[in-house]
Amino acid sequence: MASLHSTITMLYALLLASSIAAYAGNLYQDFDITWGDGRAKILNNGELLTLSLDKASGSGFQSKNEYLFGKIDMQLKLVPGNSAGTVTAYYLSSKGSNWDEIDFEFLGNVSGEPYILHTNVFSQGKGNREQQFYLWFDPTADFHTYSILWNPQRIIFSVDDTPIREFKNMESKGVAFPKNQPMRIYSSLWNADDWATRGGLVKTDWTQAPFTASYRNFYANACVHSSSSSSCTSSNAWFSRQLDSTSQERLSWVQKNYMIYNYCTDTKRFPQGLPPECQAS
Repeated sequence: MASLHSTITMLYALLLASSIAAYAGNLYQDFDITWGDGRAKILNNGELLTLSLDKASGSGFQSKNEYLFGKIDMQLKLVPGNSAGTVTAYYLSSKGSNWDEIDFEFLGNVSGEPYILHTNVFSQGKGNREQQFYLWFDPTADFHTYSILWNPQRIIFSVDDTPIREFKNMESKGVAFPKNQPMRIYSSLWNADDWATRGGLVKTDWTQAPFTASYRNFYANACVHSSSSSSCTSSNAWFSRQLDSTSQERLSWVQKNYMIYNYCTDTKRFPQGLPPECQAS
């Protein structure tokens, strides 16, 4: 109990260095374009952001703010047509050699074949926690909402409010959990045809370039990390949120029908035994 109390005390201290943000913002106000030499654009008075990729370069952006816990939503419409070889990455990450990271990556495919949604969680610089999914819709035909709920107890990945993955805090089992390092939002569209589609067998067809992914309706109900004092406390609804029975059923449905890779069942990859969070779950 003493260690639990000290952990909670430390979390409150961290939150005192944060402030709450709950808004659907203008993309000009929320993000900086960081690379791509004009291939990334904010359009429609800040309502739409596009990333483009051609043979010379991809492009990317990052959030102006750093966040420490919260619920982050973004609507994406992925590269249509023959997107083989391309990767659209959308993730939270801290800095440094012992970084934390929460990943959505969308692996392109040839026309008519499904995208793969690749997820991962890094804590203290350690990842190797991949789960991959097909989607139950065409993610290139329209915008869909991709969400990360991150609180001290769990990380929940959701698509259109349907949970697809839960990564629980299992520090009691010796598994590091992202809880001390504020993270920015990053996104990029880049060429990864050495591995992205069928393990690199299918290459990018540059005659289809430029490839474009689109973003809109960013919403952050989250603690913005800063050096000032804060009203960001555990009274925020997402701070202690967990999956209810309906959400658990939806999660099970996705994992039964649409999960195509789970590191927690890959005994060949971990011949010395599955990671402790897999055994505990």
